[in-house]
Amino acid sequence: MTGALDGIRVLDLSSVVLGPMTAQMLGDLGADVIKVEAPEGDITRSIGPRRHEGMGALFMANNRNKRSIVLDLKQPEGQARLCALAARSDVLLHSIRTPAAERLGLSWAALSAPNPRLVLCHATGFAEGGPYAGRPAYDDIVQALSGLAMLQQVAAGEPRYVPSIIGDKVAAVHAALGIAVALFHRERSGLGQQVKVPMLETLVAFNAAEHLGGCIFEPPAGEMGYTPVRKALRRPFRTADGWICLLPYTDAHWKRFLEIAGRSELAADPAWATLAGRQSHLDEVWATVAALLMERGNAAWLEALLAADIPVAAVQDLEQLLDDPHLVATGFWEMHRHPTEGMLRLPASPLGLVATPPSIRRLPPRLGEHTEEVLREFGLEPH
Repeated sequence: MTGALDGIRVLDLSSVVLGPMTAQMLGDLGADVIKVEAPEGDITRSIGPRRHEGMGALFMANNRNKRSIVLDLKQPEGQARLCALAARSDVLLHSIRTPAAERLGLSWAALSAPNPRLVLCHATGFAEGGPYAGRPAYDDIVQALSGLAMLQQVAAGEPRYVPSIIGDKVAAVHAALGIAVALFHRERSGLGQQVKVPMLETLVAFNAAEHLGGCIFEPPAGEMGYTPVRKALRRPFRTADGWICLLPYTDAHWKRFLEIAGRSELAADPAWATLAGRQSHLDEVWATVAALLMERGNAAWLEALLAADIPVAAVQDLEQLLDDPHLVATGFWEMHRHPTEGMLRLPASPLGLVATPPSIRRLPPRLGEHTEEVLREFGLEPH
């Protein structure tokens, strides 16, 4: 089977995580992704464990299904070659700040003139038109500005960054969606367009889903923030021998949980019987839950709660994911032999497209591995 984006050619000029993850998602869906790297290569080639220089773990995790070419965009020849590639490509993706991008010939006006069908995706730190526009931005910066770091103060006692580069990854999903929608629009109109993805606005919108709270109304009907998070009630719970995640959601869930916990009499208490009652007594309810869970071990709770169809899970560490029975059974982890890096464990795309499934067709490339091959495809001499 061919992927849904088979026949789409993507030029990926990005580095670090946001852009590379975006382009990798398009590659998983069948696009021919050409990673355009500077002579020194993507900085992530040097980050994380590696078997050979230039093939660090962070690069390997975000650059499969791509071909790598080296172009020195600081030189006129490199810029001219990039323009020739862009004139015959469907998508160009970059995260270069606007002034530098324009100096390199990456403006919409310059690229769309010879190729009006081009989709140009520009990932930035901040949307244009505001005082932050043009500032350098990385995940830590947008976590701080978005309010996400301050939300961790509830649990940690001080502002903390979420231990994941979530700003990059949320923006990457939006960028991939934006590119796909722009390609769909092109099928209808015949014309490409610009796709602009600012990290800060993307992460703020992501957080606003629950944390806008009462400020969705004007004037506000209450404070911002999702109450269970602001009160530090949304957390894993200790058991007699470990940790579990427990989330009775419906009234029926709560009734069954109380029966299993030996406190069925609470089901008739107005503070427990309905969502409104529990919301009005959050501290009391969850303090009782925490005390009850300490009475048994993980295995006993999991067996009883799963049998009652109550949402529950063990709290796993990262290493346990490699042998998680569900992930193993669904084939989530794929093993591939790289010609220079040996066996690789790669996560499969989570998208379940039945007619055009995603796939891993190319393993992460060595720096400039495909320069000659790609340039000849475009009718350009490698040297």
